[in-house]
Amino acid sequence: MFFERFFGIVRKEFTEFLRDKLYLTFIFVVPVMVMILLGYGLNLDVKNIPIAFLDYDRSRVSREYIDSFINSEYFKLYKLVENYEEAEQLIRLGKIRALIVIPEDFSQKIYKGQKVEVQMLIDGTYPSRAEVIKGYLGTINFLFNQKFLTFKSPMEVELRAWYNPGLESKNFIMPGMLVTTLCFYPVLLGCLVIVREKELGSIFNFYCSPAKSWEIILAKAFPYTIVSFFTYLILFFITVIIFKTKFIGNFWILSLASFFYISCTVGLGLLISTFTKTQISAMLIAFITTVVPSYLYSGFLYPVSSMELSGQIISKFIPATYFLGVVRGIYLKEASLGFYGKDLLSLLIYTLVVYTLAIIRLVKRIS
Repeated sequence: MFFERFFGIVRKEFTEFLRDKLYLTFIFVVPVMVMILLGYGLNLDVKNIPIAFLDYDRSRVSREYIDSFINSEYFKLYKLVENYEEAEQLIRLGKIRALIVIPEDFSQKIYKGQKVEVQMLIDGTYPSRAEVIKGYLGTINFLFNQKFLTFKSPMEVELRAWYNPGLESKNFIMPGMLVTTLCFYPVLLGCLVIVREKELGSIFNFYCSPAKSWEIILAKAFPYTIVSFFTYLILFFITVIIFKTKFIGNFWILSLASFFYISCTVGLGLLISTFTKTQISAMLIAFITTVVPSYLYSGFLYPVSSMELSGQIISKFIPATYFLGVVRGIYLKEASLGFYGKDLLSLLIYTLVVYTLAIIRLVKRIS
């Protein structure tokens, strides 16, 4: 009897889902569009920064100094300005992000081994980017100084970045986009399941049926978990094939972890559905409780460990927090599933709590 009731509800949900073009759009079209748009638009690589120079020295050494910046991949020459007023206007208009002022006695002091001061002005409108530009300027300036040192440095530093040697932002952004996308859209689908029955009045059919609350919840979650998993497969191949994201992990381990995560997010949507009476309110709550927290507090853009205490506490209530480390670890570090056992256990507990609360909320009534 259980299997008859279970698969009866599953068949009903699949039928309604396939007939509803809006649902099909939500699960297959919109996530792909969001993934592609943000994948191309959200780029944290700081390269080709427009820079200007105010060269009072106008010597061979000053030209070499300028070339050391514009010959790198990080800066591109916008203009050689004539005065501060022109440079200030370019910064105000956002035409340049940095200005380097070379003094008149630049080359003379360089040859004499004397200390020379070069002024570097940075547009601080975007603080995080300004910090990166500051680091680039300091590094290139240091390398230029090395040419004129009369002694060999007793210590040489070899710098390597593990897991993402090229420091390409796509290897950081795309796995995060996979996690945040799979957090919102399965929740959105799940939150409309029961509330739609409430609006149509067909929820009373379930109240009068012999099916138990947990059977209804699990049967309604099953179809949307399956179709959301197909969405995961599409998004995964977009990250690897279209955006060429580095992936050295095990696809099957990632897929298994993704199935657990999707089951959790669908369950979260069902829980929201039991609290709301209209589809509009359900979607609004789903957006507030998933999209905003997932982008800000899950570690998508900033590590959770660097957040304030309040942010770290909020992150504990977001399923994307537990899954994000797993995904990036599998993508970039080839980590095994057991290495992230703690995160997966936390995600499993989160899933059990969500489904338990949804089952408790779905109180059967006799009409």
